[in-house]
Amino acid sequence: QVQLVESGGGLVQAGGSLRLSCAASGRMLSGYFMGWFRQAPGKEREFVAAISRRGAMTRYADSVKGRFTISRDNAKNTVYLQMNSLKPEDTAVYYCAADSNAKVVPSITLHDYDDWGQGAQVTVSS
Repeated sequence: QVQLVESGGGLVQAGGSLRLSCAASGRMLSGYFMGWFRQAPGKEREFVAAISRRGAMTRYADSVKGRFTISRDNAKNTVYLQMNSLKPEDTAVYYCAADSNAKVVPSITLHDYDDWGQGAQVTVSS
């Protein structure tokens, strides 16, 4: 099991930027596919972005494609989500998650992920 802690959330105006970090402990992150999900009030948790173990492959939800970038630094045991051109509809709690299972491509399915962080609030004002 890997422990995950998100940071970098906050309040930002529409059009602004934030960078979320997800720091891992307990295991080396290089053994995991990593994903970011988000959950807005009253809505189900949804996929945002995912990245392969060495960062060669990424996947994005259509709603964030071109605005968000997922990356990782395995030497620092950390995964990042750079969020640009933020919109009010991006307001949510953002969670990072780790998938230890062998795959060809990073999963966009919530239930494929084994370990989760506690979440970071992102609020975008209009």
